[in-house]
Amino acid sequence: MLLLSHQPDSTKTSIFNMKFVVGGFGTITIVLAILSYLTNLDAMQLIQSLQKMFSTSFLLFFVPLCGLGLLSICNILNSQRTIQEKRYWAEIAQQTANGISTLALTYTLLGISLGIGALSHQSLGPDTVNAVISELTSQFSMAFMTTVVGLPCSTLIRSLASVFLAKSDLSIGS
Repeated sequence: MLLLSHQPDSTKTSIFNMKFVVGGFGTITIVLAILSYLTNLDAMQLIQSLQKMFSTSFLLFFVPLCGLGLLSICNILNSQRTIQEKRYWAEIAQQTANGISTLALTYTLLGISLGIGALSHQSLGPDTVNAVISELTSQFSMAFMTTVVGLPCSTLIRSLASVFLAKSDLSIGS
């Protein structure tokens, strides 16, 4: 820590961001390990299950947005940042949270639309009712899970950014 105090601000920020990246990968690894333990699935089965539950495209948008939200929160908490920089990062966190909630609701509507679309292209009879309902519930499951995960995540990022920025404003003012 003593070495950091003699380095330029850009080097301190780079080290801070590198710690965030390494910590992020570590956190993802730990979360996957816990989920693997709780579900009795190995890592590859767990990832395949997440892809099936949420769709690959949702995860490709969702994970980077969550990462950006967490990076923003970390930069708000970074004591080396000025209040203007913290407000900038708070705005990024707010916009990221908006993007996550929009993504969640978009995929909810997409899942419902795909389910209804699949239903409209199949004839419904005693022999096909089980297959049709199975496909419909699969699409609806993806639709609602994106909202169940996306909206709380969005709210958490928005709330943490606002609270930590307010705390920074108080500490600067006193």
